[in-house]
Amino acid sequence: MNKVVLLAINTKYIHSSLSVWVIAEGVALNSRYSYDIRVVEATINQNVDEIIDMVAEHDPDIIGISSYIWNAGILPELLAILRERLPKIIIVLGGPEASNNIDFWLKNNADYVLIGEGEYCFPEFLDSFVDKTKGHGDGSSVFCMTDEPSPCPEPSPCPDDYIKALNGRLSYIETSRGCPFRCAFCLSAGREVRYFPLEAVKEQILKLSQANTKTIKFVDRTFNCNADRAFEIIKYCIGLDTACIFHFEVAADLFDERTLLLLETAPHGRIQFEIGFQSFFKPSLEAVARKMDFEKAVANLRFLLKSQNIHIHIDLIAGLPYESLADFTESFNLAYSLDTHTLQLGFLKLLHGSELRKQADSFALKYSKEPPYEVISSPWLSSADIQVLKKTENALQNTRNKGRFISTLHYVLSATGYSPFALMHSIGVALPNHGTQLEDYIVLLYHFFRVLPGVDEDSLKDCMIFDWLGMVKGKNTPAFLKNNDERKKRVAEIAEKTLGWKLKREEYTVLCSGLGLFVDRNDYDVVARLNKVYLCG
Repeated sequence: MNKVVLLAINTKYIHSSLSVWVIAEGVALNSRYSYDIRVVEATINQNVDEIIDMVAEHDPDIIGISSYIWNAGILPELLAILRERLPKIIIVLGGPEASNNIDFWLKNNADYVLIGEGEYCFPEFLDSFVDKTKGHGDGSSVFCMTDEPSPCPEPSPCPDDYIKALNGRLSYIETSRGCPFRCAFCLSAGREVRYFPLEAVKEQILKLSQANTKTIKFVDRTFNCNADRAFEIIKYCIGLDTACIFHFEVAADLFDERTLLLLETAPHGRIQFEIGFQSFFKPSLEAVARKMDFEKAVANLRFLLKSQNIHIHIDLIAGLPYESLADFTESFNLAYSLDTHTLQLGFLKLLHGSELRKQADSFALKYSKEPPYEVISSPWLSSADIQVLKKTENALQNTRNKGRFISTLHYVLSATGYSPFALMHSIGVALPNHGTQLEDYIVLLYHFFRVLPGVDEDSLKDCMIFDWLGMVKGKNTPAFLKNNDERKKRVAEIAEKTLGWKLKREEYTVLCSGLGLFVDRNDYDVVARLNKVYLCG
């Protein structure tokens, strides 16, 4: 019983799974017996039979599967077919979905559910299983670590096999575990933070920065909860000779002055920050134990945005207790006004094991019983309100959050006097986009915007032409935006003199205002996620 497959089912191909490789390393380091460990990485977009074929080719005795909300939806079907096709296989589930919903998975073809940190728990389970087959151990289907990891464990390894398997995909690194905060919707709430040794962390960062990966994402829950440590790691990342992008989840109010000054020196696009504001409505934040100094957070955020060298992503969560549609609208408008590069409108998820899920009945929160357990309604937010927000999110994701139509949105908001929420909702209602091609979507947006009160058609066209050249590379301008003005020849001459090469005809034009416009196809701004566009007389 020594052939083991560790299966990760990622959300997208571009994602990688550090956890299964770390667990494989843990087995190699910490097991008393020898095991033949194979790692299989699949995605939720693959056919279940295809995933099982990937497992079956290794002919395993035991399969360990990492479960979380984004792959839990396909696991019941996968386990049922796996049990049918490989009836002798021992199925072991770990991860937050399994360990916080044990009875469900044991009734759905899991033989064992593990509770604990995988690189310690899984090797201990394997050894215990071997002992049991030799007549030792109990018959429990739930396996917990016998001891907690030491306060200062060796850092999660970054195995060579993980690096070799990246193949250009997004890579992950963990430098600490736990979170000092107690947000009721989070599974890491209130867990004592353990930090991995700093020098070993730097070695891991260096190895990844030299690997075939473009983005390195730190999975620490609140990366900068220790300001001194965050400063040291960010300083190290800034100083590396690499083209990699480093992505951190941070709390904006926890930045100290020296870290802010350091971040001003970061190479353009080297750093990305994801910042969870969640809401600006204080009763909701108090209800979920979310603590933040908003005045300081906003001040720090504006400081970070000033240099435009760091991509900033902020989050809002719809569906929190006490927050009505009107309250959320205010939060949205305030968040939008901060003018970050991305504003994610997410929906509350009542996760197994979270404090808020335990409190759901007391708050009368209704939510889907299927992953990812999104809120359906609350006493403050009706199901109809949720649909209003879904339409708003659709418009936001297909415009501003993809770096699209930025100038156009600024202009339309200014010309109409609409609030950001009102404009995004109206776009979502009129033009729901579920895969519409960009060439078609821009036409629909133009016809929608041009009849709004206060909008000048020529000014609108100019903004859309400017946005089009910045958003795309090598695509013909939509027919309704084309300008055959004879001055285009002069624009082409200026562009060639400025850039040093001859432009393609779709890379320059003349605006309705008479100004020339051209794009540098070789100058892509990784912060704004746009190509550089020039205006000329």
